[in-house]
Amino acid sequence: MSSFLQIKIYRYKFIAYVIFVVTIGLALGILTCAMLLNQWVGDARLEAANAFAGVENELQYDADRIEAYMQRIYSNHGLMDDARSFLSSSAEGYLTNSLQNSQFSQPLVSFPEDIKTYLYSWAQGGITQVSLHTSQYGNVVHFNDNGIASFMFGLPNTDEAFHDTILKGFVYRKKLSDLAHGSKELGELRFLVSSDRIFKSIQNYRLGEAAAVSASGEIYLIGSEQGQDLKELSLIAAANGRSHGYISKGIFEHSFYITFPSTKFNFKFVSIVDLSMLIRQHAKMLITIFLIVLTTMISVLLLIVYNMRDDSRFLHRIIQSIGRVKTANFTPNRPARYRRNEYGMIARELDDMIQQLDKHIRNEYLLKLKQQETEMKALQNQINPHFLYNTLEVIRSTALVNQDRDTADAIATLGALYREIVKKENIITIASELELLHKYLEIMEFKYPERFFYQVNVDPALLSIPTVKFWMQPLAENFFIHGFSASSEFNLYVVNGWEAEHYYVLEFVDNGRGIQAERLNSVRSTLSNQDDTYSESIGLRNVYTRLNFFYGKSFSIEIENNEEAGVKISVRIPKEVNEHVQTADHG
Repeated sequence: MSSFLQIKIYRYKFIAYVIFVVTIGLALGILTCAMLLNQWVGDARLEAANAFAGVENELQYDADRIEAYMQRIYSNHGLMDDARSFLSSSAEGYLTNSLQNSQFSQPLVSFPEDIKTYLYSWAQGGITQVSLHTSQYGNVVHFNDNGIASFMFGLPNTDEAFHDTILKGFVYRKKLSDLAHGSKELGELRFLVSSDRIFKSIQNYRLGEAAAVSASGEIYLIGSEQGQDLKELSLIAAANGRSHGYISKGIFEHSFYITFPSTKFNFKFVSIVDLSMLIRQHAKMLITIFLIVLTTMISVLLLIVYNMRDDSRFLHRIIQSIGRVKTANFTPNRPARYRRNEYGMIARELDDMIQQLDKHIRNEYLLKLKQQETEMKALQNQINPHFLYNTLEVIRSTALVNQDRDTADAIATLGALYREIVKKENIITIASELELLHKYLEIMEFKYPERFFYQVNVDPALLSIPTVKFWMQPLAENFFIHGFSASSEFNLYVVNGWEAEHYYVLEFVDNGRGIQAERLNSVRSTLSNQDDTYSESIGLRNVYTRLNFFYGKSFSIEIENNEEAGVKISVRIPKEVNEHVQTADHG
């Protein structure tokens, strides 16, 4: 193990593998735990939804019973008469009026007893109090837990017994009218549904901590004795306005809440799930997941160590072969048992390379061509992003200023241009290269409408000449960077092309600012310089290098100032080189 770690490449690779495996393992473990936690929270949410549905069903059941009882009152004249008698301000007055209104030939009807029989149902329902009110006072029939009724007469409507509070229950209000006298309103019936009995029916659900919060901020704790903490969390959840979410009271104190607004009364049903408690309840499962992830990470790391340790031994063989090449020792190496993997393949290829190195040296010209092709691709890749970024900035500026169809046209032109740029072929015709330049100049027209114009006058004889891709655009881009004047109303860029006796000529002319003599000499020197030192004319330098690689030393570029204004760049392509390139291209 120690010899294995002494090799730098394997030491760094092993550290990278350790970081990668640990990171992936921890990420998978955390993701799994998060998914499980989300599932547990989802189960709690479903349980809370079922419990709330049970509460709503209980309230609806009581509402239906109350509605049926109101129909019973209106359909029973004796019961209606006794209810009218019950409006008396005292028990004596009620009994007197009840006896006066009774008939000896009919059974005596008692409004309180009828309520007990049909509404309270001997402690089976949630209605624990019924009161009949006039505009000033109310008479109460109250049932205790054993179903025994008690009566109170003449209580003011402001009495505490009539205060609507969620701690006591929910009040259904019904107007009592005398249909025999033109629907004259006699009073108001109030039916109190006990909160204790309503919420007792859902205590078997796995709610954790739950409460009912009224619009005024009153809180009824459901099957919980958490006290002040639960009240604070319930108030925060009810006031949040969202149906669910998370509440944080510290680094390790997080709770998930679910709220359901009641359709029957103005209150919210709130369920609070303590995430730390939820994690403790499933601690065994989480520990099991952690052990599985830890075991997997250790197994993967041991496998990596085994393979790297075995590979490190064979690396010495490869290093020895490389050392022989460096010292020009081409004598055959002793036979070896090559491994059946990439290292064995590399070692075998190195030994073969030593035996065939002389032959490869003789093919120096082919290697030089491959090197030139690689350099050309590198230069191409260096220019392409530079152009793309500048073009995108042009389109962005146009979009901000115009906000019209020109923007869409510019984007379409750029898309077509970039599709041509990223195609795999690097050798195209002059016609295709001019088409790329045309698309670029169209984009510049979008940026400078009515201020930039261009012309392309190239003889058909030049259009089929092979060339490298995307070298005309940097020449035009130099004009926009150094010679273009945004304040001028007429900026012109002209491309001319014709056939001479021994070469083809492409001429790029503009009417912008010229180049100072000292700067012009520096640019010319840069184009002919063969080293890789830094230069501000990187675009022209790359163009010259790529074309020089492709057409050879007979190719030339000349840069000079026009007599009137602007700069002229002349590109000369030898005919004999072009014929050789065309033959090779067709071959």
